Amino acid sequence: MADQSQPIGVILLNLGGPERLADVQPFLYNLFSDRQIIRLGPAILQKPIAWLIAKRRAPKSQKAYALIGGGSPLKSLTLQQGGALEKELVKVGRFKVDLAMRYWPPFARETLQKFADRNICRIIALTLYPHYSKATTGSSLDDLRRAAASFEGFFAIEEVAAWPDQPDYVQCLAGTIVAGMRQFAAGEVQLVYSAHSLPVQFIEEGDPYLDDLQKTIGAVEKITGITGHLCFQSRSGPVEWLSPSTPDMLKHLAGQGGRQVLMVPISFVSDHVETLYEIDIQYRELAEELGVVLKRTESLNVMPRFIAGLQELVVSAARRRKWLS
Repeated sequence: MADQSQPIGVILLNLGGPERLADVQPFLYNLFSDRQIIRLGPAILQKPIAWLIAKRRAPKSQKAYALIGGGSPLKSLTLQQGGALEKELVKVGRFKVDLAMRYWPPFARETLQKFADRNICRIIALTLYPHYSKATTGSSLDDLRRAAASFEGFFAIEEVAAWPDQPDYVQCLAGTIVAGMRQFAAGEVQLVYSAHSLPVQFIEEGDPYLDDLQKTIGAVEKITGITGHLCFQSRSGPVEWLSPSTPDMLKHLAGQGGRQVLMVPISFVSDHVETLYEIDIQYRELAEELGVVLKRTESLNVMPRFIAGLQELVVSAARRRKWLS
């Protein structure tokens, strides 16, 4: 029986990232050990192969993280988002917000333990991936469920698994696009939505990721009236990935005479290595080589309206469970 006298716990779910260069190899090991997102041979060999891949990739990844300050800002930004969200939730009820990362501390088990120690048993799990995929939200929720099971029925958990057309989120994205367009002095600007890539097999098996992306883009373009191009970044490994890749899209637009591009990191709500390194450094350098001026929209991070959208998602979830009137 849920203790109605205690606050409602909110867990923000995200990927996590290495906070120091020394963390990069163990972070990659945790990532590649997740059989839910990548199968490395027979199950018994998953972790040994993951260790070998992490060891091989770590030096290159460390160079990328070194260029963005020596580590990922994702934990810091998620903590800031959680603090801002908790301040908004105080206006409607008693809530305690924390976070759980999938591949780097704090992990779900330790976050749930903190709530258990405070006798907080009503939990809202809020993914910070607006678009559902089994490789992101699915893996995080499964991990949370496994961790919660070890507490033998103590927790009641309500899940917020996707929110591609949440109105405040959509308005925030539209606002960043309008502001981003103002960065260009004159001339035609191509709008490019860059999303994290996914193996094509996932979509063929029914993963709703692409549909969720299109829901967001459709809702945003109703507001802005600007049509964009969808492409995909951060692919790795020998499987077939969603296409076109972001580098291929830049080359295509340049080949058609495009000279100005505004890039929207559509599947990311916080700055991390994909925005700060891949887009701001790698793709900008590629664009310069192609004679293209590339600018990026501001990440949502702790924008007040974005936080208001997260608050609305939490409040709606609490009301679904009748934890809040």
